[in-house]
Amino acid sequence: MDGVRAVLLAGGEGRRMGPLGRGRLKPLVPFGGTSRLIDFSIANVHRSGLRDVLLLSQYEERRLMDDLHLVWNGRHHGFRVHFGPYDAVYRNSPGKLPERLPERTWPVERGTADALLSKAEYVFGQRGAGASEILVLHADHVYRFDYGRMIREHRASQAALTISYQRIERRYVHLFGMVEFDRNGLLTAFEEKPHHPTSDLVFAAFCVFDAATLRRYLEHLRGTDWQHDISRDVIPAMLAGGELIRGYEVKGYWEDIGTVDRYHRAHRGLLRAEPTLALGDMPLTVAPEVPRRLVPDGPGGHASIVAADVVNEGEIVNSVVYPGARIGFGAHVADCVVLPGAQVPDGARLASAIVLEDGSVQQCEAAREEVAP
Repeated sequence: MDGVRAVLLAGGEGRRMGPLGRGRLKPLVPFGGTSRLIDFSIANVHRSGLRDVLLLSQYEERRLMDDLHLVWNGRHHGFRVHFGPYDAVYRNSPGKLPERLPERTWPVERGTADALLSKAEYVFGQRGAGASEILVLHADHVYRFDYGRMIREHRASQAALTISYQRIERRYVHLFGMVEFDRNGLLTAFEEKPHHPTSDLVFAAFCVFDAATLRRYLEHLRGTDWQHDISRDVIPAMLAGGELIRGYEVKGYWEDIGTVDRYHRAHRGLLRAEPTLALGDMPLTVAPEVPRRLVPDGPGGHASIVAADVVNEGEIVNSVVYPGARIGFGAHVADCVVLPGAQVPDGARLASAIVLEDGSVQQCEAAREEVAP
């Protein structure tokens, strides 16, 4: 893994997440009874043997850096989340938060490509340890993956870019970036959220760039009329420029969590007889001292993920219940996600809902046609 610089794009506000996104950053939305969305990409980087991952954030970045510093840094020997121009002050505050951060001296980023440019010295330069490859990740995707084989194949092929992809039902392709490849596995088409899909393959939103090639295209695009985006600008420009771009198929579970209904549907997948992700495959970052268990619900064959400290005086069916939650006397909770510390009142009957920390309830329609699997 020497020479690989992992960068994690975490600038989204999560407006499509409705009540789930209010008062919290989208990367910190709880998931699976064990984690937050951002923890999956960070855990993948750690498991893949990289020493750190560079956080590229903007929206309320102090809150996000503070959280990740306390949750990740110092807890895993030889691995940490790197905070670019802010990293030195966090390194000088092991186990605690710095009192103040350096003043921002770079312009506001308008897209994912801008994030790479504004922190270029940490992505590409001397502070990026002379990176030969840039592994680009996002903070709102749920999956377990070892990037090692993908990086080795990228190096062996001498490609300018290797992009991850998955095959899905064509009716859902319009929600993603569509890709097409020739018989040799080389990219021939890339279109973000196509109106009329011609392929059933979609970009799984993580990729490996040759560092020098990526920087050259970013510098070229900087002075043009562009959208400041990796998917809408950089990859299409590289394709038009005749660069060697290969695909890497992601055959396991991968989920883009973009809406409340997709969030709820993804939790349903965790509770199947053959779950999309096993309980032990999810990072344990929310109240890690509290054990989780998979609790059979009864003769229907369903199960629930329940934290050991949950006070349950009612009935939990096919649901995910976080630490500190309480299910009131005689309450019935089915097909629900109950967030940390949420209280379900006595006698309440909830179905297909998310119970937020303040006790408010968000109903879900996870079976709607337009929701991607």
